Amino acid sequence: MEVKTEYRTSAQVARVFRMTSKNVQRLTADGVLETVETPRGRRYDWDKTVEMYVAYLSDKANGREKKETTAELEEAKLRAEVDIKEAKAKAAQMELKELQGKMHRAEDVEAIMTDHVLFLRSMLMAMPGKLAVDLSGNHTAPEQADRVKREVYFVLNALADYRYDPEVYKARVRERQGWNERHGDDEADD
Repeated sequence: MEVKTEYRTSAQVARVFRMTSKNVQRLTADGVLETVETPRGRRYDWDKTVEMYVAYLSDKANGREKKETTAELEEAKLRAEVDIKEAKAKAAQMELKELQGKMHRAEDVEAIMTDHVLFLRSMLMAMPGKLAVDLSGNHTAPEQADRVKREVYFVLNALADYRYDPEVYKARVRERQGWNERHGDDEADD
């Protein structure tokens, strides 16, 4: 007695399995289900499809389902390698810009600005003592006010005279990288 093979479309399989046709197609693409070529196009061998789907559900229930196909794992690996190479290239570009003085690390800017602010703070803190000596004589109030004003302007001019110096940042990078100790201070030889 010959058993007649029954073929079903993805819509028919989806209806019986209570899912969408897209889910049936996804299961087929993932290798869970298989189609065969028939005179009416690609179809599912009903007995084999039910058997494969039951095995898939059993494996899934027992935690043995195939997590990812080999192709998906290989693709993920290649994507990760590309990401790593792109990150390394970006880091190298940033380091080059830093060495060229076109970009500065926040920590370097903070350190240099902190040094500048501390310099100004020391000038302001020295002002009372300096003025006390200068104004200890018999000066009139307008003379004293003028002297205080000149000292304040001196400090403000020192602040206004600050100029960006790329060499200061380059020296900071060399110091942070430890290049002065490892390679000798090239600038000292010039």
